[in-house]
Amino acid sequence: MIDEMRIRGLGVIDDAVLPLGPGFTAVTGETGAGKTMVVTGLGLLLGARADSSAVRAGASQASVAGVWLVPPHGPVADIVTDAGGELEPAGDASELYVSRTLSAEGRSRASVGGRAAPASVLSALADELVVVHGQSDQLRLRSASAQRDALDRFGGERIATALAEYTERFQAWRALDAEIAELTENRDRRAAEAAQLREQLAEIEQLEPESGEDVSLNERAERLANAEELRLSASQARTALSSEDDEPDVAGLVAEARRALERAADPQLTEIAETLADLGYRAADLAGQLSTYLADLDESGPHELAAVEERRAAIGGLIRQHGSLEQALEVWRTGSLRLAELDDDGDRIERLTAQASEARSALDAAADALTAARTDAAVRLSDAVTEELHALAMPDARLEARVSPGTESAHGRDDVAILLAPHPGAEPRSVSRGASGGELSRVMLAIEVVIAGTDPVPTFVFDEVDAGIGGAAAIEVGRRLAQLARTSQVIAVTHLAQVAAFATNHLSVVKSNDGSVTASSVTRLSGEQREAEMARLLSGLADSAAALSHARELLSLGSGTN
Repeated sequence: MIDEMRIRGLGVIDDAVLPLGPGFTAVTGETGAGKTMVVTGLGLLLGARADSSAVRAGASQASVAGVWLVPPHGPVADIVTDAGGELEPAGDASELYVSRTLSAEGRSRASVGGRAAPASVLSALADELVVVHGQSDQLRLRSASAQRDALDRFGGERIATALAEYTERFQAWRALDAEIAELTENRDRRAAEAAQLREQLAEIEQLEPESGEDVSLNERAERLANAEELRLSASQARTALSSEDDEPDVAGLVAEARRALERAADPQLTEIAETLADLGYRAADLAGQLSTYLADLDESGPHELAAVEERRAAIGGLIRQHGSLEQALEVWRTGSLRLAELDDDGDRIERLTAQASEARSALDAAADALTAARTDAAVRLSDAVTEELHALAMPDARLEARVSPGTESAHGRDDVAILLAPHPGAEPRSVSRGASGGELSRVMLAIEVVIAGTDPVPTFVFDEVDAGIGGAAAIEVGRRLAQLARTSQVIAVTHLAQVAAFATNHLSVVKSNDGSVTASSVTRLSGEQREAEMARLLSGLADSAAALSHARELLSLGSGTN
């Protein structure tokens, strides 16, 4: 539950602290005092879209901060931890600090557990912590999806399990069906791909290229194209190293120098002579390598150059087709598996069709189980809400939750409609057409009271749930809100004393005007102050004796319920 909320610079509220806590909190105040800003501020804490027009005139920013009491472990703690925030120990529970600031320029910042967080984290927390009902939420109750969600919430674990099973089966069947469709629709394209791949593999297999062969072929062709120049250079170098004629060469000169040093009896010259001997060996080795090179050039001729150029052209064709020789080799390595997959299309479609048939049977069974669970829940919801409506000053009303065959979707194959017959003999009509604003408010409240028994929510926020009603109906609305507050925190913005009388915590939004600036503050009422506010709600006069007497009577009625 939310323990406390502070609002600054939001609408007409300059700075206000709302002590909330457990039970039923009623928020009242004169028209324009800022009651709506309380709901707006709470909405900001819950990730609602930030609207800079809500920033108080003359203020640079608006801010809302809240302290929530939450379980130390569970979904809420996980969301906070994932966002990098922390919970503060508070007895058996933990405190969660949440804040949101909104600048006049429209920038918004949020903080969760002491760490900056996107508004989406606030929305995720809201799904676990709060159900908000305002006029727009009543309108949402008119939608088919909202009516289905209400029934599913009431159905509890049985529907949740059946829906999860159905969703899993539906996704499995859809995946198989999509794969079959893709194979069938693209059969011609895949056949063409198989033919092209088969041709490519044959071409590559015929050439049997090696990695890096394109580079070595280029080098070989370059050498063969310049064979005469290379032969002259190599021949001159070999002659300089070791000449078969009487011309001086490196080998002879090194040998002569070595022999001259060996005749001298000096250790240092002997060491140099050994180095010269090594040079002689190396010169002879280099001369041998050059002889081998020249022999290779002599064996190579125009016929080899032609063969190399032909091979280069063939390899070049592969490179142009595949982008590089390595990519062509990759096709060679993996193409056989892809070709086997493409050639298997017919058998594959047959196998997938059989699997899809089995998946469809499993989906049918899951859909039937979900429909059965919803149908059973619909009967129980109809009876329970009808009973609640009778207690909400609609003694002749009858609600019917009807489950009928619908279009298959991820939510099942059921259309769920919540119908209302407000009078005896009246044909049940969808609440989207057959309920007035006041009736819709009571239907919504009755549904929440009933659902709370199977799917409790930590906090309910009602923004003028009593719109369009009064008298005995308003008293019953207050009584039902008090009943709901036995298991959940309830916060209700109301303009009816009959509703506020049942609150265990009464907050008044008070507007003051100093001539230039209008500001609102929030006061917790008790004793005579609360009686005066109740009298004002009843008659518009806080000091009317008759209204005060009526207010005390209502407060006595409310305290008896609580």
